[in-house]
Amino acid sequence: MKSYKQITASLVALALVFGITGCGKKDDSVIKIGATVGPHAQVVEAVAKEAAKQGINIQVVEFSDYITPNAALSDGSIDLNSYQHQPFLDNFNDNHNSELVSIGRSILMRMGVYSNKYTTLDELPEHARIAIPNDPTNGGRGLLLLEDAGLISLKENVGFSASLKDIVTNPKNIQFVEVDAAQLPRTLDDVDAAAITMNYVMSSGLDPKKQGIYLEPKDAPLAVMVVASRAEEKNKEVFEKIVSIYHSQEINNFLNSTFKGTIEAAN
Repeated sequence: MKSYKQITASLVALALVFGITGCGKKDDSVIKIGATVGPHAQVVEAVAKEAAKQGINIQVVEFSDYITPNAALSDGSIDLNSYQHQPFLDNFNDNHNSELVSIGRSILMRMGVYSNKYTTLDELPEHARIAIPNDPTNGGRGLLLLEDAGLISLKENVGFSASLKDIVTNPKNIQFVEVDAAQLPRTLDDVDAAAITMNYVMSSGLDPKKQGIYLEPKDAPLAVMVVASRAEEKNKEVFEKIVSIYHSQEINNFLNSTFKGTIEAAN
């Protein structure tokens, strides 16, 4: 039979696990923000440091995959997350019958056209070889980027499901090379340009200011990362303060000094 001290210790352990205070309620003094390991978590850490100056206690909870942060937010394990764009959030809600909402923009991670040979779109020659991702979502995103750049036009309303068969006009007779997204940076010596997502730009050490000849617009749906909460808590005053910190000059300075143009403020 357990002693009084053993029972007390067990209750304390449970309280720590479930965040229970002496009154039997969840401890609201700590805001838990989920983010994927790497740049997203780094940004949340910077936000947490600024928040502490305003008396807001943020705990960063890191995840190694893209589904768990939303599952944890949905079940109340965390209070916010910051790692995804709106279409990804919408897709999670559709597939999991959840009600997670964006409460504001966090950072920009823009896809871009990169080249080791040319510095402007106008320099791209006739029959230029341009590499694009070979997966459906990023491939469509790459084609929309090239359409926005004026290099091609696509069928109306194809959106991110666009494929090569949806190209309507191709004035420069561009030749498209479909490549695994992670390998696109390595193709730059073999092609004239490539449409590369920012995560692979960062991991390969490409410089958007030197090799990026065209970037997605700052309002492109897949470029804008959002801060998400549960729908019933979206109007919390402390959440509004946290979003405002993302848009502060201090975070802007952090992004500029840390990521050198690969990640931008989404003000």
